[in-house]
Amino acid sequence: MQLKITLLTHFKEISKKSNTGRLVLEVLGPAAEQICWDRLKPPAGLLDEISSGGVALLYPGGADEEEADLTGINQFIIIDSTWHEARKIHQRSPYLQQVRRISLKPAGKSRYNLRKNQKASGLCTAESVIEILRATGHAVMADRLEEIFLAYMRPFKAIRAVQKEGEAACCENPS
Repeated sequence: MQLKITLLTHFKEISKKSNTGRLVLEVLGPAAEQICWDRLKPPAGLLDEISSGGVALLYPGGADEEEADLTGINQFIIIDSTWHEARKIHQRSPYLQQVRRISLKPAGKSRYNLRKNQKASGLCTAESVIEILRATGHAVMADRLEEIFLAYMRPFKAIRAVQKEGEAACCENPS
């Protein structure tokens, strides 16, 4: 089965260094697309794909089914934004209200820590796509994306460790 991942991305998200959607696009190539969300102009191509069926929206909270049955789904829409913006995008996009909603039960906790106010049970965009790829039998792509994601996270962790060491040293030697 051909799999397609559609990242419905808030315009503020596209240029952020902390955005992992770019990793999805890099690894999946033509199997992934990014559409900049516009409240007033819904993407015509996406509306056509939704009306043809086989499309699901990955969105946390009350899914349409208790156990995510991914049978018959060949396209997944992921709102690529902060949690706050994602909620707004979902509420302000009537066409998304019509799409079958699914949520996944991740194998583990998120390893993404680049932003404040992260939801404890939430995954970033790349981690969500990794879960979808694994759940749909695309383990090789999932492993590749996970490898790229972890390599992407390493420099940020190193920078944070150095910053924390500096903060600790500053606090130890008050003036």
